[in-house]
Amino acid sequence: MKTALIQLLTAFISSWGFSMLFGLRRRFLIYAALGGVLCWGVYLGMDAWTHMEFLSCLMAAASTVVYAELLARRLKTPATLFVVPAILPLVPGGSLYYTMENIVHGQLEAARSYGQQTLIAALAIAAGISFVVALRELRARR
Repeated sequence: MKTALIQLLTAFISSWGFSMLFGLRRRFLIYAALGGVLCWGVYLGMDAWTHMEFLSCLMAAASTVVYAELLARRLKTPATLFVVPAILPLVPGGSLYYTMENIVHGQLEAARSYGQQTLIAALAIAAGISFVVALRELRARR
């Protein structure tokens, strides 16, 4: 439980910092940071429940986009302002780093394993975002 709280706090701080770095207005910083907490919280919950990386990333990304879309309508801003910083905790930076490190050191089997993890996470994030955006567009056309 303590580890999860630390991870959620880190997600908040990283999303807040990323938002500040890219000049998000002050009044939107808290929303972006809370989106990061939501994203990582959904990921942790789904991972504990299913132990499936793809499904956990997909659901976390989809819930984050729904959150961003709702905020965008309420605050009359583009959803991208909230999606990009909130998705940040999901980005598979560690596995991408280890993929490249193992390639450089000639450990191709380990590189393949890490590369597969990276690809699964990246595809799940893209699929989660695409799914929600596609549903929104279908609904808007009605």
